[in-house]
Amino acid sequence: MLDKKALDLIFMEARSHNGWLAGEVTDEQLHRLWDILKMGPTSANSSPARIVFARSAAAKEKLKPALIPGNVEKTMTAPVCAIIGYDTKFYEHLPKLFPHKPEAVGWYTSSAAFAEATAFRNGSLQGAYFMIAARTIGLDVGPMSGFDNAKVDAAFFPGGRIKSNFLCNIGHGDPSKIFGRSPRFSFDEVCSIE
Repeated sequence: MLDKKALDLIFMEARSHNGWLAGEVTDEQLHRLWDILKMGPTSANSSPARIVFARSAAAKEKLKPALIPGNVEKTMTAPVCAIIGYDTKFYEHLPKLFPHKPEAVGWYTSSAAFAEATAFRNGSLQGAYFMIAARTIGLDVGPMSGFDNAKVDAAFFPGGRIKSNFLCNIGHGDPSKIFGRSPRFSFDEVCSIE
């Protein structure tokens, strides 16, 4: 079982950040982050997440027109903004990722709606793994959904196969720029045991 220090790092004391301290996020950190998050489970090991790490000034300028006004400054000042997307044709990779069931490709080619739902759901799972993995290597995260998906897709995923899901700034958060912790539901308010 994880100790209190680890739980605090990942969940209990971790916060979503809106401001960033000086300092870079290295290639090595980005590779390490991927190597951790890729191990999280997905349906049929489908692994549909696709990530663009917008780190350069040019990449951030390309992203800027898609952001709502409240997300511009925090994204432009973050060391990296990860564009978490998902591959709508993820199933083409199942012969590599799920080799013991060659017929799995047909599960998704027979229904575009099922394939889209599977890609979005499992890409979202991988986005959550992304945030947990970032925290385990000492980075802070600032996930956002305030942006124009169509503009992001046109700028970063022009082929149409990959779609953006959400954005997540990463770096070392400035604790002076976070809000007070918002309330959470209690178990009894939202859970039941049957």
